[in-house]
Amino acid sequence: MKRSINNALCLFLSLIFTTQLYTISASAVGEKKVDKGIVVEARSALLMEPSSGKIIYEKNSHERFAPASVTKVMVMLLAMEAIDSGKIKLQDKITISENSKKMGGSSMILDTGEIRTVEEILKGIAIASGNDAAVAMAEYLGGSESAFVSMMNERAKGLNMNDTEFKNCTGLSADGHFSSAYDISIMSRELLKYPKILKYSGTYMETISEGRKSPIGLVNHNKLVRFFDGCDGLKTGFTNEAKYCISATAVRNNVRMLAIIMGAPTYKIRNNDASMLMNFGFSKFETKKIITKDEELEKIALNKKGDKFLIAKAKDNVIITLERGKKNEITKKIILQEGLSEYKKDVAIGFCEISIDNELWGKIIIYSDRDIKKSKVWDNIKNNIVDLFDKAI
Repeated sequence: MKRSINNALCLFLSLIFTTQLYTISASAVGEKKVDKGIVVEARSALLMEPSSGKIIYEKNSHERFAPASVTKVMVMLLAMEAIDSGKIKLQDKITISENSKKMGGSSMILDTGEIRTVEEILKGIAIASGNDAAVAMAEYLGGSESAFVSMMNERAKGLNMNDTEFKNCTGLSADGHFSSAYDISIMSRELLKYPKILKYSGTYMETISEGRKSPIGLVNHNKLVRFFDGCDGLKTGFTNEAKYCISATAVRNNVRMLAIIMGAPTYKIRNNDASMLMNFGFSKFETKKIITKDEELEKIALNKKGDKFLIAKAKDNVIITLERGKKNEITKKIILQEGLSEYKKDVAIGFCEISIDNELWGKIIIYSDRDIKKSKVWDNIKNNIVDLFDKAI
């Protein structure tokens, strides 16, 4: 009888201990969740600080999903790269084909034979997510949509977007057309290298009326542009297969955040997830100016004595986004251009490499503060002789 009571008591105490242990563990997990403040409802997500490429948060970021119209980030990237290289210009004319006009889904409402500029077509893609505009751009750049899709896949491969395969330029559902939050962040970050695109993707409403009886009214599908402080892009997407997707970017106090959401069940959840992620990013990062334009960076001796020198100066400001409270080791390394026999005042002479915690962040051009020639071989020999003579004395 005593043994039964003891056994029962042990079992009872064991249950109490186990329950308490479970309660403590659950509480700890809950606190960790609250501390991070991140509960993403969408199937996949990623938050990035784009200047460094640092990933702050991710959920199923390499899982492949249909990207819907977020596909058009790649269309805009190839267009901006073509503009930057001089291959095309913003004022070049694009004639709208029947193939462009008949595209379903989101539309800029273009007519067959209508002539629009590259810039207007870019607006139609970035603001209204026009499938007709995307195909028009594809045909202009690639000769045909299929040829342009090959260009898209080639560029994706070059960017190491290993979770991506494009079958069209619109994002309309197609077998084998997929991407991931991680890959979308890669091409979005690349597109952000062309700030002019934000002029279009950050516009909420625009009207194009030139040469038309009925003006084209463009309204941005990205409502965060209007309702989220600092949001200026990049691209939304929706199909029944993909659900609600977005590549969203915003800037506050010189800090830019990039949030990718895929497979959200509603547009409200998509927007809430993206907003929450970007707010989280803004709370964790800040910017610091580490170099001021025209700042003297280094005295560079041009002979052994050091009495012949120049001062390397910075051509631009350098503002870096850093994690709040983290001690970063920032180093600068001056690299002079090879082959120069003389240096001219205010003319570029090389660049300054900037590294954060031994990782290259970027570089800026440096220039000389004076006109000065390098020492010639004979000058060096003469200086060496003088040095030997001085030491002998």
